[in-house]
Amino acid sequence: MRNVGILLSVLLAAGAFGTSGCATVVPGSGGEGTAAYVMCNLEAVEAKGIDVVYAATEKAVESLELRVTSKHKDLLSALVVARDSADRKITIKLAATPEKTTKLSIHVGILGSQTKSRVIYDKIRENLK
Repeated sequence: MRNVGILLSVLLAAGAFGTSGCATVVPGSGGEGTAAYVMCNLEAVEAKGIDVVYAATEKAVESLELRVTSKHKDLLSALVVARDSADRKITIKLAATPEKTTKLSIHVGILGSQTKSRVIYDKIRENLK
């Protein structure tokens, strides 16, 4: 009986930790699209091909003065890894879809930062116009 109580306590604590602060839906800039902040990542889908979104991502990272540590791209996916002035790792993942759209995922730091992810996303969207 004691083991069941301990197990339930652990599961309850894990559930509370797992849902704390990392699930928000945020309307897109200018009323277009939506971005969801889920599992400490900003997730969005852009109605542009991967080449266009990748170019906008490169411009956004440059204009935000982030230090790119690696970047890779092919016709199916792309990855940009950068660091901010506080040396926090920023990971931007792109994935092409059969519908000619691009899935976008932004993660900042170890635990994520919705505010910084949103700034990066807004800058990418600005460069898509």
